[in-house]
Amino acid sequence: MSKILSTQMSGLFQRIIQSEEEAIEETSRLLAQASIGQGKIYFACFGELQAIELNALHGAEPFTNLKSWSPSISLTESDRVCIFTANSENPEALSLAKELYDSFIPFSVVSSEPKSDSNELSELAYTYVSMKVRGGILPHPTRLGERVVIPYLMAGLFVYEAIKLNYDEMISDDDEL
Repeated sequence: MSKILSTQMSGLFQRIIQSEEEAIEETSRLLAQASIGQGKIYFACFGELQAIELNALHGAEPFTNLKSWSPSISLTESDRVCIFTANSENPEALSLAKELYDSFIPFSVVSSEPKSDSNELSELAYTYVSMKVRGGILPHPTRLGERVVIPYLMAGLFVYEAIKLNYDEMISDDDEL
């Protein structure tokens, strides 16, 4: 089973990079605007994706200029927010996105569903990255047809690391100017 898991995860990561590379780059650029200017960066992570903010703040290589987000934070137009949510219909994520949109604060969204006219989060966001998770990726060994292992967090961490690589390159180029 672990070989199948490895193959499925590798395939998921390839799908993300093949179709979302430009959106990842745009998201990195949007976040870099805060670091180059006077703003701060916040990750608003919902559900199990809260682990991404913990990793970004306290991991071996913290995300530069990232501050801990909470609903009580007062944001400015110089700040940037990246919303991470497993589901684009998450009411907390949608509420935050509407608030940011109405306040003219640029933000990005990382979520499972593809960008579309019926995906309100993707319509509100300045940039949108799909994690390409459509459900379980492994067949359950005892239940016929049921799929298990829904890799929201692994896909989210992969997207986060891709954003961070681009972002770090952008802000280091700015330091050299």
